[in-house]
Amino acid sequence: MIPQVFKEVIDLGDGRTISIETGKLAKQAHGSVVVQSGNCMLLCTLVSNYKQSDVDFLPLTVDYREKFAAAGRYPGGFFKREARPSDGEVLTMRLVDRVLRPLFPKDYHAETQVMIQLMSHDDNVMPDAMAGLAASAAIQLSDVPFETPISEARVGRINGEFIINPTRAQLEESDLDMMIGASADSVMMVEGEMLEISEEEMAEAIKFAHEAIKVQCAAQVRLAEAFGKKETREYEPEREDQDLAKKIYDMAYDKVYAVAKAGSSKKERSNAFSEIKEEIKATFTEEELADYGDLVSKYYAKAEKAAIRNLTLNEGLRLDGRKTDEIRPIWCEVNYLPSTHGSSIFTRGETQALATVTLGTSREANQIDMASFEGEERFYLHYNFPPFSTGEARPLRGTSRREVGHGNLAQRALKNMVPADCPYTVRVVSEVLESNGSSSMATVCAGTMALMDAGVKLKKPVSGIAMGLISDQETGKYAVLSDILGDEDHLGDMDFKVTGTADGITACQMDIKVKGLSYEILVNALKQARDGRLHILGKLTDTIPVPNEEVKEHAPTMVTRRIPNAFIGALIGPGGKVIQEMQKETETTIVINEDPVTEEGIVEILGVGKKGIDAVMAKIDAILFKPEVGKVYQVKVIKMLDFGAVVEYMDAPGNEVLLHVSELAWERTENVTDVVNMGDVFDVKYFGLDPRTRKEKVSRKAILPKPEGYVARPPRENNDRGGRDNRGRDNRGRDNKRDDRKPREDKKED
Repeated sequence: MIPQVFKEVIDLGDGRTISIETGKLAKQAHGSVVVQSGNCMLLCTLVSNYKQSDVDFLPLTVDYREKFAAAGRYPGGFFKREARPSDGEVLTMRLVDRVLRPLFPKDYHAETQVMIQLMSHDDNVMPDAMAGLAASAAIQLSDVPFETPISEARVGRINGEFIINPTRAQLEESDLDMMIGASADSVMMVEGEMLEISEEEMAEAIKFAHEAIKVQCAAQVRLAEAFGKKETREYEPEREDQDLAKKIYDMAYDKVYAVAKAGSSKKERSNAFSEIKEEIKATFTEEELADYGDLVSKYYAKAEKAAIRNLTLNEGLRLDGRKTDEIRPIWCEVNYLPSTHGSSIFTRGETQALATVTLGTSREANQIDMASFEGEERFYLHYNFPPFSTGEARPLRGTSRREVGHGNLAQRALKNMVPADCPYTVRVVSEVLESNGSSSMATVCAGTMALMDAGVKLKKPVSGIAMGLISDQETGKYAVLSDILGDEDHLGDMDFKVTGTADGITACQMDIKVKGLSYEILVNALKQARDGRLHILGKLTDTIPVPNEEVKEHAPTMVTRRIPNAFIGALIGPGGKVIQEMQKETETTIVINEDPVTEEGIVEILGVGKKGIDAVMAKIDAILFKPEVGKVYQVKVIKMLDFGAVVEYMDAPGNEVLLHVSELAWERTENVTDVVNMGDVFDVKYFGLDPRTRKEKVSRKAILPKPEGYVARPPRENNDRGGRDNRGRDNRGRDNKRDDRKPREDKKED
């Protein structure tokens, strides 16, 4: 039986559409949809257990995978099966998770899985822009409790015109690439990179994307109604006790407020809060704590959050004693590590990042192999967040999603400031050594200084800052916090990170927790962030004003040379012999790529010290050397023969040519050694190919004066060899046998 299919179509306004379809695939899932644009198709399924998990949080898993079959390709490597997710897939998972998670009820703790798969790929459609729409649509078709439909959209801008969900080709021309997640009423998530745009321009891009998202949310509602909106499932809510909540609040609030106002350090503050909590717990019997100890902890946390927020809103003070727009003390240092190509330390308050830079050839580029995109990165950044940075000991389980996301944000902040003509592949690694608030922004600052220390000619230095927002919708009060602490990250209504140069924003990441945040507050927050960025930027440029002119002595120098395609083989040599010997002799690394447009060979020479690089350049010059007819060249005798001397061009070692004995001098030369000897250096004239021998001809005598009375010998005639032509292979027929040859006598029989 053919299943009934329900479908909604969203018009993107420029001839493109997105369709949402359900009823055909994965019907045992609690919700499933196929989202399609062009030939790009995503399947999203949702399953949520009906039994609550024994945890105090939502165990939500958002998984996004790209199937290589969707693009008619095989997975790379020896293991021909999709394995661990790529960084690109992890970043898409994070984008969707950050919008979905806050919209589930806070007391909903059922194991929940949202699985999104790329089933068909289209080169003109970027699938990550539709992943949020697919996830939300699947949830709307289920009975899972969820506050409101959401969607996500990418926005680009070409020649001042905004575009929704641009193609990858269009993004190459765009001056911004932003992903916005929102409901019909509120923007909830923003992430992207820009080419130094203003705060107002960023707000306009968010508005533009939000209008498109409203249409997508409405389409989900229509689809759910047509399919048959299910009744929201009942689940066992968390236990509540309002009398206990008030009791804990009254016991904790004033004490917490006093500690928060004291402006103490993270450790002192943490110990003081723990003491307050223990004092409150001590007022209960063991039986009472066994019965509702979890509620005591929960209500204490609420009281602590309320006290800290009110301190900031009422008195403009923060946990460490700063004012709302004040930046923590900063100290910086460059060239800290003696053996790296570039290094720096950036410390802001209790957050510290140590960045290193490594320079390499195109061979070290980061290869990206996804079903939706193949390419490479010549600039990339890796971010490491070890547990000791927060004074913890926990298992090490490989690179976390958080590390991938924070590293990507810092990479996007810096990459557009690396010049397009930078000859190196550049890898930046940030080691977070201490963390109490925005280690990703510390990574941007440390990365900027390390790049400048390495001699990478950044267009402009980049700094970054993490901001927070505390607001009271009833009173209309709000406070924007510059350079937030780790504790402030959790208690605010918005946390956002902004990076940029002195002239504009280069990257951002926002998570907005309050509904209906006005664009006026958003722009004000961004402007306060700009003041903070410029303050931090001043600290960076005080430490290292401009990039170093040269790379460090122990760092490799990169020289790039273009050669005609026809000479690539000669440079590589049979079986790679020439290039391998050259690398060994000169202690350099040589990489040859082909320009797909000009079909020229691009030779990258990487070496420590000028001597080896110069030797490689000389060898290339020798291989490319082509003497011009009529020009005079200096040569050196490298081999003596009976009929001449083999000479080498002094300007192109390795290029040899025969100087025939007849071209040594005007006088008749009986012995070559009468005129030249091994090692002699002199000039010769180049005549090109000799029409008689079809070999290159050079002459020493041609640049010498003719002796007085010299008479040239007449040229030989074609038959001056006395009838030798009759000995040719064509004249060996039976008719040419010698008449005087006696016939063979028959053998006599014995």
